[in-house]
Amino acid sequence: MPSTTRRFSTVASPTHTPGPDRRNKLLGRLSLPERRYIANALRTETVGGVLLLVAAIAALTWANIPALAESFDRVRSFHIGPASLGLDLSLQHWAADGLLAVFFFVAGIELKRELVAGDLRDPKAAALPVIAALCGMAVPALVYLLVNTLGDGSGAGWAVPTATDIAFALAVLAVIGTSLPSALRAFLLTLAVVDDLFAILIIAVFFTSDLDFAALGGAVAGLVLFWFLLRAGVRGWYVYVPLALVIWGLMYNSGVHATIAGVAMGLMLRCTRKEGEQHSPGEHIEHLVRPLSAGLAVPLFALFSAGVSLSDESIAQVFTRPETLGVVLGLVVGKTVGIFGGTWLAARFTRAELNEDLAWPDVLAVASLAGIGFTVSLLIGELAFAGDEVLTDEVKAAVLIGSLIAAIVASAMLKLRNRKYRALTEAEERDDDLDGIPDIYEQDNPEYHLRMARIHEEKAAEHRRMAEAAGLGRAAASDTAGGEAAGGSSTRANRPA
Repeated sequence: MPSTTRRFSTVASPTHTPGPDRRNKLLGRLSLPERRYIANALRTETVGGVLLLVAAIAALTWANIPALAESFDRVRSFHIGPASLGLDLSLQHWAADGLLAVFFFVAGIELKRELVAGDLRDPKAAALPVIAALCGMAVPALVYLLVNTLGDGSGAGWAVPTATDIAFALAVLAVIGTSLPSALRAFLLTLAVVDDLFAILIIAVFFTSDLDFAALGGAVAGLVLFWFLLRAGVRGWYVYVPLALVIWGLMYNSGVHATIAGVAMGLMLRCTRKEGEQHSPGEHIEHLVRPLSAGLAVPLFALFSAGVSLSDESIAQVFTRPETLGVVLGLVVGKTVGIFGGTWLAARFTRAELNEDLAWPDVLAVASLAGIGFTVSLLIGELAFAGDEVLTDEVKAAVLIGSLIAAIVASAMLKLRNRKYRALTEAEERDDDLDGIPDIYEQDNPEYHLRMARIHEEKAAEHRRMAEAAGLGRAAASDTAGGEAAGGSSTRANRPA
């Protein structure tokens, strides 16, 4: 399979209807290789999302049971690491700066694949996800700034409601049992990829502290060596893992957020295949590391970061303090309006028509689902209000509450169309000729129709045989019944009165 067909998603790619009407279709059907790849990626993300949900619930339970709350603070504040290297960090700090570097490493690989073999390679195809994601980040930021300007609050948290957590969104879909068509799932995934790109840029530009140029120079030198070894074809985890740890440590001490090291290394991997390769190095490494990211790194981050007090007073304050209210409204209203509005504008200006199997309320529901901003929102909240522990916890509570509201609203809208989604999904998966390829992808293949003709002819012949056998059976039964009836009459006639 050529590397150019293994895209993360091509939901925004213009598809065309057969015949003379060749207008662009918005959210058209994915190609079969793309659909299969997305299905495989979604399995890992969905499992990771469920683990993330469990970790968040565990953290909230641990932090809000009076008998356990003190132990929670002790555990996440426990320091470990070599102080001589500037890495004597708390467990919470290790989760945010260390484990999330793994998450951003996977994000870097996804971005690289999109840039060289996916939607972002083609400016026309990239228009929808880029415009929708940009609007889906700009509008929440504007909502936050508007609320805090009117309420005389701090503008430092403007970036908190801009992020989408794809794993948590997929976990919500799994919990409510909604089966989204592949086009809508791919749209959500593509949004998350572009969203991650801009979240990385926000962290790098706006949340970099005083720079240590010596450490930064060492990190850059390490990245250059990493790139050179990759291009030279050097293999072996025992080469790259120690080098990656050195780069991460130098990046952390440089003042640039350490997760940027993960992104940089992910972007350096080759994501196109050479002749004879079944998988590119980027695909292979992503396949190995994604379970570690989704199943361990992100849930542990959630365990140490999501544990905030949710007393009646703190919950009430979420809706009265401008910083926290701005986060909630940014996630629930800003994300929905931004993504839906950006998608509508992209369709209007590109003159694309929405896929006839879908409706604009479907786009609105997915836009609302994108308001679940958990992992990166929590991280940005910690960075934006560093030094103010009380406000940091309140902003985290706002992220949790805003994400919960967005999940409930999206679930309600998606459930209204669940029957339609189930029918579309069944049609996408139907394989009557049992050749491993869904029938919907073989409508232009003459061999498929010949196979189906043979299958129907064999079924028709079998039913004719069954009909003949049933007819003979009825005839025999009728003769037997007639004979018994005649015999019974004779017996009755000869019976004495």
